Amino acid sequence: MAEKEGRCMKCKKQVPIKDAKETTMKNGMKALKGSCGKCGTKVFRIVGKA
Repeated sequence: MAEKEGRCMKCKKQVPIKDAKETTMKNGMKALKGSCGKCGTKVFRIVGKA
């Protein structure tokens, strides 16, 4: 799995995250936010603390 991929709930498969931005959640974990490269639905992937 590539680094900038996430699971799209609409497509039900791993898709490339378009316009991925790294964010930090309240608990300190990092995540990627963006949209599905195929259908445009929001995609969110938790990356981890590192």
